[in-house]
Amino acid sequence: MILLLVVSLVLAAVLLARPPLGAPARLRRTGASGPVPGPKEPSRGGFAGKLRGAGRGSERSAAPMTLVVQQLAALLKGGRTPARLWEEIWDVYGSSGSHAYGLSAGSGAMLAAARAAAGRGIPVSEAIRRASPSAFPRRDRESRIWSELAACFDIAEASGCPLADVLTRFAAQLEVEDDADAARQTALAGPKATVSLLTWLPLMGLGLGMALGVDPLAILLGTPWGLAALAAGAGLTVAGRLWSARLVAAAAGAGAP
Repeated sequence: MILLLVVSLVLAAVLLARPPLGAPARLRRTGASGPVPGPKEPSRGGFAGKLRGAGRGSERSAAPMTLVVQQLAALLKGGRTPARLWEEIWDVYGSSGSHAYGLSAGSGAMLAAARAAAGRGIPVSEAIRRASPSAFPRRDRESRIWSELAACFDIAEASGCPLADVLTRFAAQLEVEDDADAARQTALAGPKATVSLLTWLPLMGLGLGMALGVDPLAILLGTPWGLAALAAGAGLTVAGRLWSARLVAAAAGAGAP
């Protein structure tokens, strides 16, 4: 009995100390990108090496597209032509494998389409829109970023505004979204831990009762009232867990675009 109580208390301590699932990656995201690499590296290989270093910093990051947009803006400010721009980005994410730096297979396909279009002199925005349905069968934040990136190219072409400035503003907007999402996940860490703790409390109560010399299992399983209490408690526990999970999920998605 004492052993059961100790095990229950250890489980409770683990639940309190362990961060909720998904929180560490979200909290690391804002610091993962690091500074945007300098745009005036003289040699292509040296600059690509700096981009690879930045990509490694964001490996398995939840927001690699923010870094890609920052790098596009930096390359344009460094005087890269559209064809050279996508070639150097491809050297980092395409030839080395998009998954190694946190990009999805869909973003890898989009990079390939943009690179091919730029090499043939076709508008990159059109290539992005054509490739998007097959690259992203389901709409998500990553596909939205690519659509808005195509819109940035169209706006710069139609208005005459420097594309580097447009992409810089777009990257700043993405950073604000990333920071807000990280703050939201941090605020939800407490409720998630509370839900986990409350789920284990009934088992801890059983262990404590057995440690005090009471046999709660015999009462719960050996009497009609005990069985009714057990069924009601199990049902309420499951309902509370599902309800809390829905509330946390709704709060987590409240600020999503």
